[in-house]
Amino acid sequence: MQDYHLHLWTHEDPSTWLVIDQLAEYCEEAQSHGVTEIAITEHLSRFTRTRDLVGPIWNDNDDSPALKHSMEQYFDFHARGDLDAYVELVLEAKRQGLPIKLGMEVDYMRGKMDAVAEMLADYPFDVLLGSVHWMGSWMFDVVEEPVHLDEWDRRTTEQAWDAYVECMEELAATRTCDVLAHPDVIKIAGRIPDAPEEWWDRIAEAAESSGMAAEVNSSGWRKPIGEQYPNEHLLTRFLDRGVAITTASDAHRLQHVSFRMEDVASLLDAHDVHQLASFDGRQRSMIERSAGGHHGHTG
Repeated sequence: MQDYHLHLWTHEDPSTWLVIDQLAEYCEEAQSHGVTEIAITEHLSRFTRTRDLVGPIWNDNDDSPALKHSMEQYFDFHARGDLDAYVELVLEAKRQGLPIKLGMEVDYMRGKMDAVAEMLADYPFDVLLGSVHWMGSWMFDVVEEPVHLDEWDRRTTEQAWDAYVECMEELAATRTCDVLAHPDVIKIAGRIPDAPEEWWDRIAEAAESSGMAAEVNSSGWRKPIGEQYPNEHLLTRFLDRGVAITTASDAHRLQHVSFRMEDVASLLDAHDVHQLASFDGRQRSMIERSAGGHHGHTG
């Protein structure tokens, strides 16, 4: 098994720099859950170089001043990391023999992805996750903040899902990334359309048409929604379309590394998924789930 979605910073502490020892602890914790390969994938939005590149994206929409102000505060608080130092930290861990991939969670930024892709090309990434965390200035998955939670009542659930899936389709079409992260995270607040099949189909089609893999992410079991991303209906659609799968915990702290990865393994067993997508230098190969880093055919 693998854990291809791990963060170095918690949401509460964006500025503390971290060391090789933390990565070694991540590897040790992952191995205790049967995980033999991990990818460090910090949010791209947490680096000063990204903010300098994309500018105040929270102003590029017609959202309320309250939403824009909240997102500006979010970036002021979180966007403090040094991208070069982050890359060097993970590369040094690899040089020391830790079973780590250099990755990034690339937050979708409408109209900026060409510039983002050009910036990312400066670095030797192994894998890039693509994710959607906001539509305009609405951070729909920040359910603990009233200004964002209240926004769910200002539009229909169907409108929210449609806006989210449109962003996912646009992200996939840019072909900037390798893996769709937590593909149905829009369900995080428990607002799900009565007939969500249309949006599940569109997400699966976006993955297939772009050639992206999709992750099975255990972090949903830590959220109010209480189920993995994606749910079994969307997972089945991915598999029916031949979309490759990665596995992930989306941990932001040591105790969540490879969280419930045993349950992810059981889920994949139930769906007869015996291979995972592994990445090295942005090149994908398929590996047997029990084979660790021994690569099979390239895909």
